[in-house]
Amino acid sequence: MESKDLGQYLRALRSRFEAGELGVPADSRRKVAGLRREELAERAGVSLSYYTSLEQGRAVRASPEVLQAIARALDLGQVEKDHLMNLASTLQSWRPAGARVSRPLQTPDTLDELLEAMPDVPVLAHDTHLDLVAANPMGLALYFPDSRLDTPLNLARTFFLEPSQRELYVDWETKAQSLTAMFRLAAGQQPDDTGLSGLIGELMVKSPEFERMWSLHQVVSPGSGPVELKHPHVGRLTVNQHALAVMAVPGIYLVASTAEPGSPSAERLQLLPISEKAS
Repeated sequence: MESKDLGQYLRALRSRFEAGELGVPADSRRKVAGLRREELAERAGVSLSYYTSLEQGRAVRASPEVLQAIARALDLGQVEKDHLMNLASTLQSWRPAGARVSRPLQTPDTLDELLEAMPDVPVLAHDTHLDLVAANPMGLALYFPDSRLDTPLNLARTFFLEPSQRELYVDWETKAQSLTAMFRLAAGQQPDDTGLSGLIGELMVKSPEFERMWSLHQVVSPGSGPVELKHPHVGRLTVNQHALAVMAVPGIYLVASTAEPGSPSAERLQLLPISEKAS
């Protein structure tokens, strides 16, 4: 992680806001969208020269207090604020408590037991790299109906590079943005992880969509919400994804998918063809 990452993130944050949104008087002479540096510096209570040095990667130290002031000036949510602090902390000795997430070396046997105890619910488990670490047969049948599972599967690599995934999701673009933003968050938490940076580099080269979305500097943590699918074997259905952190293994998320009871989607879930290999 380099100082330019912090500067790029700050510029991306500024560009998202119109002056009027944050109480800064609008100016018809603006040539570009977003807040000006001087407007943000004034709102944050820092000098323009100091803020400019942060954006240009010339400042080697930014105190937590200054970063908190910038976060307040931009009205950042907790996830975005934590990401800002993580990017800045890689340039110096301090680091926010709990910000670094280590990849688990192995998943506990109890995780497999939990998945086996939920045979009628599609369940996947992934780490912060979006590597698939566990799944039950229904989870594989729902999300990877035609994918080869002979090698370790990464959700992002499969999603961006395998054509069948593009056909599976009704709103592929929105899901792609979410996965990219999750990667951005992980990269800020694990700046020295060569495996993660290598995977990001691979996707930047092989997927123009990923490269475009990566440049937006959006961050998001795994969450819950509805997803509409066009399944090749059971047809169109909507499921609610529920992402839950596995407290016993930091960095692992369990994603269970449910459908409204009695709905056509719930009926189609039960029609998923479970392969002998998956079971």
